[in-house]
Amino acid sequence: MMKWRILVSAPYMLPVLDGYRETFMAHGAEIVVPEVHERLSEEELLDLVGEIDGVIAGDDRFSERVLEKAVPRLKVISKWGTGIDAFDLDACRRLGVAVRNTPGAFTEPVADSVLGYVLSFARKLPWMDQQMKSGTWAKIPGRALHETVLGIIGLGNIGRAVARRASSFGMQVLANDIIKIPPSVIRETGVRMVSRDELLRQSDFVSLNCDLNPTSLHLMDFSAFGNMKPQGIVINMARGPIILEAALVEALSSNRIAGAALDVFEREPLPHDSPLKGMSNVMLAPHNSNSSPAAWLRVHENTIKNLFEVLEAGA
Repeated sequence: MMKWRILVSAPYMLPVLDGYRETFMAHGAEIVVPEVHERLSEEELLDLVGEIDGVIAGDDRFSERVLEKAVPRLKVISKWGTGIDAFDLDACRRLGVAVRNTPGAFTEPVADSVLGYVLSFARKLPWMDQQMKSGTWAKIPGRALHETVLGIIGLGNIGRAVARRASSFGMQVLANDIIKIPPSVIRETGVRMVSRDELLRQSDFVSLNCDLNPTSLHLMDFSAFGNMKPQGIVINMARGPIILEAALVEALSSNRIAGAALDVFEREPLPHDSPLKGMSNVMLAPHNSNSSPAAWLRVHENTIKNLFEVLEAGA
């Protein structure tokens, strides 16, 4: 007889789940596998929880309402990856549901993605490719990275990795964070700490690498985009709601800023009618900046380990 019922809803884990079935069985766990389109909504979760002991979750909407239905049986949400902003953490604490994640899981691939977008915009690589394939031989002006300034909002693990990469290209790097950054980190990354407004005014590229929390929700609003350089590019590999998309669309449409690279959005998947899809100065990706087989393997294994550590500690 199985001891545990485990809901597995993390999209990156579902395609390889068969390779871990023996591991779950060895722990006495039965797997519940729903149909997932990017993440489970509150309503979808309400239909699934109640008879679940643990979850291997993606960015599913574990609201207070869902959690109250899930307890007392639900003991742990093991997040596949790092970000846990989709979960009502206050309700988890109040109801005794443990939350585990893998900090720093995707630092390197996400930082690589940021620099990839910086290079693409600075050197105009996608646009030259498009013109050549359409039969146009035109030399589009670009910029060398050492001529540009990168502003990083959020100097955690990913922000620091971005700074190290940018410094190696000779970029001037500015940074802003709501917490005090140790002098050793500032020396190691070569950044100059400035206010957010100064960062926006001076940066050619603004990379958002902060968590989503009450202080960063819609951090990039109409006022923030108004402070950016006209040639400024915003890059968001963090969380969609850090940007107020209506403000971004207005800034792009009015040429208030020059472009955007977005891996995350206020609504995911990005709606078919999003105006961002029709903008030639925007590069889009489907929440995939963490792409790295080696990192995925580590997270698969760590997420399962975290799940059973909690369940078996309380058994």
